[in-house]
Amino acid sequence: MAWGYLIIAGLFEMFSVIMINKMYVDRNWKPAVMMVLGFCMSFFLLSLAMQSLSVGTAYAIWTGIGASGGAIFGMLFYNESKDWRRIACIALIISATIGLKLVS
Repeated sequence: MAWGYLIIAGLFEMFSVIMINKMYVDRNWKPAVMMVLGFCMSFFLLSLAMQSLSVGTAYAIWTGIGASGGAIFGMLFYNESKDWRRIACIALIISATIGLKLVS
């Protein structure tokens, strides 16, 4: 169950980062509210996951999901660079995240 909490927490982290960008693009209060709620859910679920998982593993996977997901979303929807080196670095983050899961 802890791994499920951790994955969902990472997805909320990614959602919140996307809302930060949307807040500055739209200049609207709704993305700000969604961002705060997303971060609250993310931290709550991360805390539940950390009851069973080590801090280092949980935090690394949580940030990996948020960082790689935010970068992929930016490439797909905000016309950010799709340079092969950037994609390779994102692949390294995802590979390291999977590796931590396999050894934990």
